[in-house]
Amino acid sequence: MEDTLVDFALVAFREDDQWQVGELPARAAEDLYALLAAVRQQPSEGARLALCSYGDDFFLAARPEGEDVRLLISDVTAVGEWPVAQQVIELMDEAGVGPEDRDTVQPAGDLEIFADLGLSSLELSLICSDLESYPDEMLTQITSRIGFGPQFEQAVDADLP
Repeated sequence: MEDTLVDFALVAFREDDQWQVGELPARAAEDLYALLAAVRQQPSEGARLALCSYGDDFFLAARPEGEDVRLLISDVTAVGEWPVAQQVIELMDEAGVGPEDRDTVQPAGDLEIFADLGLSSLELSLICSDLESYPDEMLTQITSRIGFGPQFEQAVDADLP
């Protein structure tokens, strides 16, 4: 991967009733709109997801659906240090994420982002609230619950030095 603070950027999508997981360019993960464009290019029979980890600080999950997009960041306090987190929050401000919500380590965004894939908002919130877990560990738990844990782990292992 390129020299960046993006730990990894992956896309997951369904093809022939199987989950496929592949690498996205790190540079795409540095800008929310570039990331969404890259994910929208993936052919899919269903859900398309971007899963990115940033500097061992937080993860971003993005799920474009047509012109709409569902977003989740694992730690809203990342907005102060990460431009991509700021972009996510700006997009979500219309959905009620205000400045007063940005001071506490907590997930922000659509906690129902994976509900139709088998992970409830309560389970997702519990995973994201584990302050001892790194973003890749949280994503490993999430992807295991929604059905592509082994493919995710293989892609992360191949992507990390």
